[in-house]
Amino acid sequence: MSFEIKKLLILILFTLRIWAVPTITPISTIEINGTVKDMVLSGDNLVVATDSGHIEVYDTIKKEKIKQINIPNVKDFMGDEIPARVMSTDTIDGKYLLLSDSGKGGYSNLFIYDNNLTQILSPNDKEAIIKARFIDINHILLGYLSNEVALLDLTTKKELYRVQLSESKFSDFALNEDKSQVVFSCESGVLNLVDVQTGKIIKKLKGQNVDNVYRVDFKKDTISGAGQDRRGSIYNAISGKGSYIAGDFLIYSTVLSPSAKKVAFSIDEKNNISIYNTSTKAKIALLKGQKSTLNVMIFKDENRLFSASDDSTIMVWNLKP
Repeated sequence: MSFEIKKLLILILFTLRIWAVPTITPISTIEINGTVKDMVLSGDNLVVATDSGHIEVYDTIKKEKIKQINIPNVKDFMGDEIPARVMSTDTIDGKYLLLSDSGKGGYSNLFIYDNNLTQILSPNDKEAIIKARFIDINHILLGYLSNEVALLDLTTKKELYRVQLSESKFSDFALNEDKSQVVFSCESGVLNLVDVQTGKIIKKLKGQNVDNVYRVDFKKDTISGAGQDRRGSIYNAISGKGSYIAGDFLIYSTVLSPSAKKVAFSIDEKNNISIYNTSTKAKIALLKGQKSTLNVMIFKDENRLFSASDDSTIMVWNLKP
């Protein structure tokens, strides 16, 4: 082999190495007693909602479970007692929120735990709520199946407003960092940017998804959407302009890094997670090892990521080698 050909091969290999996307496997896992349905990060603690009638609080530094909060069982259609499915959870100032199914007519139970468990809503209230988050210690934002947004005052147990955003079925919502704005997604593909204090629609974001947007995230005036149409959408919340990254399969989950410079999408049928540069859309990394359909992902910082699927294992990833 001539010297010139050797130089050319070395140059080709060097170029491929530069442009190759690194494949990353989990650095560790967290085992939960039940299937993970939702989770939030508070400081170093993961608060995890399960389908087994409880939430678990896991210290990510000490790598141990530090708290478990149980709610009462519910009855199925046969009248048998079963664990309630906790669909949504959150925490603020030592208080914990638990939103669960009730086993009755699709209506929800809402509990607040503050050393003791207090029920805020029951099936008698006939509310079909899918997601809930604290706005402050006395107010909770609610996302209804009917794609209504409401702000609940915990002191009076009354809603300060309830606004119908569209006729499409609700999918998800995500708050910005100071909880002044929230983005709602639904089965139409249109995202509604809403003022939290009034419930008024600030802006409708559309054009990048044409079907159900399963999940959304909202950081640094950037919004990402995980679409049934195999599109991972990215919008600027101020200008309303957007673009999308094409996937190979239904995109069930998305998350933005704290700076919003990175975005993650579950991009293929193997449940792999692809990390992209938000501005250039260039793929940064491929995360392999997820065993089932992704539910939720959380960036702890620019390089540490937690992901949870329809199973009992939370995976921990580090984007830096």
